[in-house]
Amino acid sequence: MTAIERSRTVAVVGAGTMGQGIAQVALLAGHHVLIYDIDAALAADGVGIVQDRVERMAAKGRLDPAEAEETARRITAAGALEDLAGAALVIEAVVENVGIKQTLFAALEEVVAPDALLATNTSSLSVTELAAGLAHPGRFLGLHFFNPAPLLPLVEVVSGSATDPAAAERAYRTVLGWGKTPVRCADTPGFIVNRIARPFYAEAFAVYEEQGADPATIDAVLRESGGFKMGPFALTDLIGQDVNEAVTRSVWESFFRSPKFTPSLAQRRLVQSGRLGRKSGHGWYPYGPDAAAAQPHTAGPEEAPDKVTVVGDLGPAAELADLLEEAGIAVTSTAHGGPYIQLPGEGQLVLADGKTSVEFTDVVYFDLALDYRGATRIALSASADTGERTLSEAIGLFQKLGKQVSVIGDVPGMIVARTVAMLIDLTADAVARGVASAEDIDTAMRLGVNYPLGPSEWHGRLGRDWAYDLLHHLDERCPGGRYAPSLALFKLGYEDGGEPGGDDQDDTGDDA
Repeated sequence: MTAIERSRTVAVVGAGTMGQGIAQVALLAGHHVLIYDIDAALAADGVGIVQDRVERMAAKGRLDPAEAEETARRITAAGALEDLAGAALVIEAVVENVGIKQTLFAALEEVVAPDALLATNTSSLSVTELAAGLAHPGRFLGLHFFNPAPLLPLVEVVSGSATDPAAAERAYRTVLGWGKTPVRCADTPGFIVNRIARPFYAEAFAVYEEQGADPATIDAVLRESGGFKMGPFALTDLIGQDVNEAVTRSVWESFFRSPKFTPSLAQRRLVQSGRLGRKSGHGWYPYGPDAAAAQPHTAGPEEAPDKVTVVGDLGPAAELADLLEEAGIAVTSTAHGGPYIQLPGEGQLVLADGKTSVEFTDVVYFDLALDYRGATRIALSASADTGERTLSEAIGLFQKLGKQVSVIGDVPGMIVARTVAMLIDLTADAVARGVASAEDIDTAMRLGVNYPLGPSEWHGRLGRDWAYDLLHHLDERCPGGRYAPSLALFKLGYEDGGEPGGDDQDDTGDDA
């Protein structure tokens, strides 16, 4: 199945920001483009805006002036739906309302040729439902562009229950030819990105609701330890709390209120109060000329221990042994027991595993990092029973490595670790259910929301049992199903002859 020929017309219905962006992408790819809007003035304005962008590209040397002039002539406003009759592809980008979209596509079906593709740019509605009233639903699919469409490379190519595989393949190849990075996806609530991304917000909000840490600290830990470009509190302020909460609630409702997708009460209260983020002047953070930037909690200086013992295999944190030696801390190792770092004061430093510090005598947990060498901040958690010397030594040890240290509450799974484990679990479940391939999910999360690694890439790096073990422990401490590992993640533990939880050791500390 080949891409739609460049000589064929592409039509966009809806002259808003997304419609303009999609039209620009198709136009620069070489197609003749029509923009239609129920408001003819908006369609004309949309054409003018796209033409202005093309002219600016020429002024900046990104397009040859003659090419820009020819390109600008290939986009026009359509005065009626009947003007779209010759389009090989019609992409809808109108208001997110099922009834309005269904009415539009029923009308389009009466206009376009039998071989034309009909596509919706919806980000949240069911492609299958939108196609339900069509006489020929096989040619209908989702093409979910991300905003701004001319800049962001990802496009989710969504097949509804009735979509013809040949139609989906033709759309995929067309988008690929436009210079985008398409990923294939079944019609599932949230598609790929909005489904898999929920824990990035939800776990941060949960840590906040559990009084584990304030928003600025959680954001800083996810950025500076987890490698994420923005923290979830700052990001949802940018997106709009009402928009982000509505997506979360939609996915939750669509999955029959699964505890995996439960919305945040704290975010609901923020929306109810009108604190919607940057656009309202206040969200999780205040904005405006007089607003002071929120600062993360950072521990004061402490003395580093001069020696430690690494007990067992630290797994994802194994590089810490080398970093400690490079920093001048004497390191001895023993293969038996653990895994933990034995501190001189008899306390233990343990990688987040879904358990809590209060369960043990003198244990400080440290959070997962994308790269312990490159991380600039590390989170530690301790209970009220943790010895002052143990916490002081733990803080000093990471400060000796050049890290800022944030001490948070005794939260199981901490911040980065529980977020990554949930991302891995939702991905494993989605792959097992045929939503998308692991490779496409990784691509979507890296390009769609700028994650440092795709969830399956995290899984490969962290080890077969890591996410399962952490979630299993979390589920024991926070029952209700939210953290129960999926069957798919359980099965992944058996790959290469393994067994989930087979490497789980319980030599950490002494029972409290």
